Amino acid sequence: MEQRLVFARYPTFVLEVPKGETVLRDVDGIVAHFRRCIEAHRYAHFIAVFDHFAHTRSIDKGEVAAGIMDAKNVVFCFGMSIPDPEILALRPRSIGIAELADRFVISFLETPMPLANSALEAWAFGLLRAPAEAT
Repeated sequence: MEQRLVFARYPTFVLEVPKGETVLRDVDGIVAHFRRCIEAHRYAHFIAVFDHFAHTRSIDKGEVAAGIMDAKNVVFCFGMSIPDPEILALRPRSIGIAELADRFVISFLETPMPLANSALEAWAFGLLRAPAEAT
């Protein structure tokens, strides 16, 4: 897993999963994996799945980069506290899942909570083995 700055500003974790290294075959399968992980976690709460690919395609002049075959976000919250009003700008979170011909690209923003980052990394790496083991 790499940590990158996206648009030179946003610390983002990115994991590229070759299709031959996961038992999951499509974005919906990966969405289901993350949803199971979220629902099994004591502090996480599943909110929604956003079909970013369909949304972008439906917009007049919407553009999807060449090679992206599907793209969805799993929206959820890890909030264990509300220490100040500004923390709400960082919530909820999402995990991005993009499908390309030979791989899936999983991405999420770094959180201010080490517990959340560790869980997100474990869930993502869980794609590289049997998904039921990733909780």
